[in-house]
Amino acid sequence: MERLAKSPSADNEMLNGKQGEDVVLEEGSGRSIEREEEQEMEEEWPKLSAEEFRAYNSMAEHMDYFAWNLLYTACESNRRPQNLSLRQFLSTGLQFCSHLATHHAIEEQHIFPVLAQKMPEFKQGENAAELLRQHQEIHKGMDALEEYLERCGRGETELQLPVLKEKMDSWGKVLWTHLDQEVKTLGAENMRRYWTVEEMQRMPM
Repeated sequence: MERLAKSPSADNEMLNGKQGEDVVLEEGSGRSIEREEEQEMEEEWPKLSAEEFRAYNSMAEHMDYFAWNLLYTACESNRRPQNLSLRQFLSTGLQFCSHLATHHAIEEQHIFPVLAQKMPEFKQGENAAELLRQHQEIHKGMDALEEYLERCGRGETELQLPVLKEKMDSWGKVLWTHLDQEVKTLGAENMRRYWTVEEMQRMPM
């Protein structure tokens, strides 16, 4: 069981009161400016073809696999990796959750609606297709995992790897089933049944 120590800076901010608020406001303003700059950069870049998207996205997908396996291996051995501090270990898990949530948000907002025009596998609404229902199941488990990691990071509870494993097991099967089905559904042999090459090149990826 491990617990993060409260940093001295956090204590100072709590004692100073107003000073702590100023720090939060300054950090929030900085993040707002960063988001605006990122949005401007995204608007300047041309859309990627499906092939280009896969090439650029491959590292992010690889890192997601790596993060899950790193966490799960630690749970199975009941030992945190020696080369990672507790804070780094928790950060790895939180980054995994953040990347997966962003990935799903992009799919649901920009990609799946286009695919749903011709493909029943991406139908939304009351009778949503299986891939969409899997997203809902995944997010229930992911939210619980993220909440646990955040509580550990704030020092509200001690990290217990058996508990972490339970959090991951609750949605691990549906996650990997979803990824396998998604790869198969978006594979060339299935996509060619619905889309021309020209249409694929215009996909919002």
